[in-house]
Amino acid sequence: MPVVAAAPLISSVQKLVLYETRARYFLVGSNPAETKYRVLKIDRTEPKDLVIIDDKHVYTQQEVRELLGRLDLGNRTKMGQKGSSGLSRAVSAFGIVGTDLRNSQTLETWVKIVPNSADLGIQIMYIGGHAIYKIEDTNMIYIPNDSVRVSHPDEARYLRIFQNVDLSSNFYFSYSYDLSHSLQYNLTVLRMPLETLKTETTQTRQESFDIFEDEGLSTQGGRGVFGICSKPYEKYVWNAKLLEAVRTAVHRDWLLYIIHGFCGQSKLLIYGRPIYVTLIARRSSKFAGTRFLKRGANCEGDVANEVETEQILYDASVMSFSAGSYSSYVQVRGSVPLYWSQDISTMMPKPPITLDQADPYAHVAALHFDQMLQRFGSPIIILNLVKEREKRKHERILSEELVAAVTYLNQFLPPEHAIIYIPWDMAKYTKSKLCNVLDRLNVIAESVVKKTGFFVNRPDSYCSILRPDEKWNELGGCVVSTGRLQTGVLRTNCVDCLDRTNTAQFMVGKCALAYQLYSLGLIDKPNLQFDTDAVRLFEELYEDHGDTLSLQYGGSQLVHRVKTYRKIAPWTQHSKDIMQTLSRYYSNAFSDADRQDSINLFLGVFKPAEGKPHLWELPTDFYLHHKNTLSLSQARQSYTYWWTTGVLKHLPLPFDEVTCAENRRKLTVKKFHKYEEEIDIHNEFFRPYELSSFDETFCLAMTNSTRDFMPKHTAFPNRNKNNREETVLQRKTAASAPPPPSEEAVSSSSEDDSGTDKEDEGAVSQRSTPVKVTDTGDNTKIAENVVQSTKDVYGVNLSDIPSEDDLAIYARFVQLGQSQHKQDKGSQQFCSKHLLDKVINLIPISSFSQDNIYEVQPPRADRKSIEIFHAHIQAGRGNMQLLGRDDFLMYREYIRNRYM
Repeated sequence: MPVVAAAPLISSVQKLVLYETRARYFLVGSNPAETKYRVLKIDRTEPKDLVIIDDKHVYTQQEVRELLGRLDLGNRTKMGQKGSSGLSRAVSAFGIVGTDLRNSQTLETWVKIVPNSADLGIQIMYIGGHAIYKIEDTNMIYIPNDSVRVSHPDEARYLRIFQNVDLSSNFYFSYSYDLSHSLQYNLTVLRMPLETLKTETTQTRQESFDIFEDEGLSTQGGRGVFGICSKPYEKYVWNAKLLEAVRTAVHRDWLLYIIHGFCGQSKLLIYGRPIYVTLIARRSSKFAGTRFLKRGANCEGDVANEVETEQILYDASVMSFSAGSYSSYVQVRGSVPLYWSQDISTMMPKPPITLDQADPYAHVAALHFDQMLQRFGSPIIILNLVKEREKRKHERILSEELVAAVTYLNQFLPPEHAIIYIPWDMAKYTKSKLCNVLDRLNVIAESVVKKTGFFVNRPDSYCSILRPDEKWNELGGCVVSTGRLQTGVLRTNCVDCLDRTNTAQFMVGKCALAYQLYSLGLIDKPNLQFDTDAVRLFEELYEDHGDTLSLQYGGSQLVHRVKTYRKIAPWTQHSKDIMQTLSRYYSNAFSDADRQDSINLFLGVFKPAEGKPHLWELPTDFYLHHKNTLSLSQARQSYTYWWTTGVLKHLPLPFDEVTCAENRRKLTVKKFHKYEEEIDIHNEFFRPYELSSFDETFCLAMTNSTRDFMPKHTAFPNRNKNNREETVLQRKTAASAPPPPSEEAVSSSSEDDSGTDKEDEGAVSQRSTPVKVTDTGDNTKIAENVVQSTKDVYGVNLSDIPSEDDLAIYARFVQLGQSQHKQDKGSQQFCSKHLLDKVINLIPISSFSQDNIYEVQPPRADRKSIEIFHAHIQAGRGNMQLLGRDDFLMYREYIRNRYM
């Protein structure tokens, strides 16, 4: 059986132009190179029903021009207006977010699109050459023309509620990468059909053939390249209901799936190697809502404020999924999976927690953990951060019920796959002066990462040397031929799943980051200190991540941050914590109800219908999210065998990633005999057919560890443009600032976790240069510039005479530079001979192909091409060659085609 390659399918509809006539809309979609086109026809004469026709034909540019020309001429002739254009261009766009927004006979028919402009869909990160975009603006296009429009008195109000969901706020999409799935899943499915084809038997051959038959292809034909596209995970897709009406009627390239949450990326330079650190947070569209209005879980096991956070590391010098080095780690946050709520009618800062239903058999918790076992495998680890000791039971109510539910469910699971429960009262440890919160979290994080492992994908040739040492063998997960798989997941929760949860997730992510760098051969041990560029960069990403999720769910930014728990937050943080607390309280009391209505309408939870109450007339949305309460014949899951059939036998592997007929049916596989545009990620990334600018290239503009996170110090040249002005400003502000309060005052700001962005921390921070001033009359003079010690900046003290071991390490560093650049041979003379004996010859654990950013193979040109090049050079010097007969014939042919 020949070895075949696989690649993700790239959507061929990335540019859209909407043309209109009185009778129809014509939506023309093309690939970026504008070599392939598809056309949708939308009927405008039907006032209620959405009629969309997709002929599934792929047009060339010339065919599309001829088609539009015929439509224009035919429409002008029909209307009898030959002096005016019958086909007009309405708008350009990047994609369709949703269609048929009415969902009933109450609302009218609209199409919501992402407009096409350089500023309306921006690239915010790359994953292996696959661009991820953030929506910046959208337009809503009304479909029926004015002559058939039947207006409804409530249409304007529903439309206003619908548009309260701001799609320009943290909604993301990609044309080639499935953002609803993890990196581990996306790379696993690239091998799933290949393994099936290589190991298939006579009995399973027909089933595999059916997958290809859908695309009009066959598994026969020898070598080829397979393009693979998986079905999105609808839990994290926010426009699934909006695309429901056209999903089966149009080609899949028209469907643009969007996620909501957070996406951020920064560049970490390690000895010149560009390592991209990426953070993706996927908010669940099930049981979605605002802070006090959505608590606990619904009847289907979906919990409030459920977010899947994935951190991805990869070496950007090799962008191929098959040849590059990629690593990821996934963790989850979500409300406690019980039936509970908080009554906000009393206008209290901390409304009392009430359990709404008795659930002695942990039915809703079973449904929730069954979903997690299918998606993540085992073990499921719960880190519960709510308070354990209280004078009056408040948060402890949730802990007691959660412990009972987990204990009940574990009775029926095999011991090796049991749910692990870790209770830890984070608020209690924060108030204690004897305990370091982050040290304790670091111990928990180390234990968790060793149990779940993490995903790492390395080229086949590197797997034999993939860290075969003790620390590597201690890790959990599953070892495969190309690296490791993460099995199981950490699920963290407090009451709100905001501040305490974000800090705990950061510490677990920091521990996983160390193991990821270690597995890629970038550090010599899986351990990272706080005062390093890598951790500062990662902390910045996590604070942006926490602020964004907190604004979406709680209405304000974080109140407690990592710096708060490290007790190094600036003195100005206390007042800002109070402001964030007030902002969160105001949002919860006055604006959350309107936001909840908008989310319910956008996600299709509420559908307007004649004869039923309107959205704003409902006293509660409880029955919208708990639909089985209205059905008496609801089939209940077994109280003992509470997991889905087939899940248990594949543990610890997640059921969604195993090779089976059910999972293969979720894939679309297309075979190509050569690399074409639909799978050519090189063309998709570099866009050779477009004019690009360095100033607009995201890879150069993204956050950089060398530029943005190196320690700032007045003894060295400042990296900012306004060097002198910034330094003087820091000194003046530090001189005029009052003394900071004690650590107790800083750490006691508010009960749940919160804070502000780095640039808002005030003038006095870790990086400011402290000064001493003397007041002499009217003038304030700088008496002494107290330079920060090397211990404060770098974490170490430099002694006057370096030790012999330190000199040996430095000699090794010098030798590394010499072997890299092969120059400056005389620099080795300063190292004494007995030190050079200790120098270890570094052996790289990875090698690169000749085509990468470090080494490029010169192209081979034939003799004819070289002659043409030399003729071009001579022509530039004025030495023109005589034209031959073939040249004259070619020129005549050009003139004939151009002007005749």
